Amino acid sequence: MANNKREDILKAALTLFAERKYDGTTVPMIAERAQVGAGTIYRYFESKEVLVNELFQECVKSLSDRLSSNLLNPEYDLRHQFHLIFRRLTQFADERIDALLFLDSHHNAYYLNEQSHRVFSEMLELFRQLLENGKNDGTIGALQSDAMIAIVWGAFVHVFKTIRVGVLEQSAELLAGVEESCWNAIKRH
Repeated sequence: MANNKREDILKAALTLFAERKYDGTTVPMIAERAQVGAGTIYRYFESKEVLVNELFQECVKSLSDRLSSNLLNPEYDLRHQFHLIFRRLTQFADERIDALLFLDSHHNAYYLNEQSHRVFSEMLELFRQLLENGKNDGTIGALQSDAMIAIVWGAFVHVFKTIRVGVLEQSAELLAGVEESCWNAIKRH
């Protein structure tokens, strides 16, 4: 039962942090959403800051696990590798939209500890490697890799935000067009 309470707290915190951000979320709000007493939260997490860091690291690990399996296979051309990454990101967004929005709104936050920054940077290394490989073979433009990541990540997340609020309807055609637009933003012209 204890593991269930911890998981309930993490799930409630994720939803609230994704919707209200860190500063707009209080421990009593998390407790209410998790249907536990506020004191119960402190049995599992020393503070709200510890909670947000553990949650952040769990979400990064979840995304990293999804992205880590042989996506940069040299047998595939760079465009196909980008497609595989985009498809895995889409699957993550479909299954864990709150985690995607949470990562997006918290990855540069003042309350993240060194470990959280490190695991996020390690996750981004897959993207950096893809871009550096493309720069080396002339497929990708010369813009700094972190700027390209910001362009693609920002567009990707914003599309899923607009899908979530009902402005866009998710379809295979929409996602194919977004993928192609993101690819066009980073490829050498």
